[in-house]
Amino acid sequence: MGAPIRSRLHDFLETDPPGHETSQRASEPHRSTLLDLVHAAPPPRSAADDRPGPKPGVPAYHTPVCVPAHPRSVAGTGRDGRPARVPFVVFELFRHPVHGTVAFAFTTPRKLVDALGEAQPWVAASLGPLAEGVREQGVTVVLDPRVTPGAPNWTADDLAAYAREVRR
Repeated sequence: MGAPIRSRLHDFLETDPPGHETSQRASEPHRSTLLDLVHAAPPPRSAADDRPGPKPGVPAYHTPVCVPAHPRSVAGTGRDGRPARVPFVVFELFRHPVHGTVAFAFTTPRKLVDALGEAQPWVAASLGPLAEGVREQGVTVVLDPRVTPGAPNWTADDLAAYAREVRR
């Protein structure tokens, strides 16, 4: 077993625009907001709840998935009115021979790496909100797709070139 799999999103962090103070933020510890989402999730349904659940073989709405994605940012204005970079994440879409444009979602990081390669950037998401969000754009989510073996979607050189580009 090699090194643990990790998202390459931290490799793309941009520096703050000139004049943007970071000393206050530097003293604050970095923490993930994923646990906040877990605590905000509705409680599990009771056994007395007779509403229909997911169909057999359909994952539950809050199933965690790994989604191919990469960071972007645009020039904007911060809360203090000064220039700032506004970050956001772009879900990567793929062509599917039957479903047209699709978003891939994988139930484990290993399945994502096996399908798209170790350099593939990704984010963790919940299946239900992901499906609802992309459905508005006419996109279907394909869970644990079988991808034709070949060149990975991203290579280490692609990541390095992307990192250079976003840091300009």
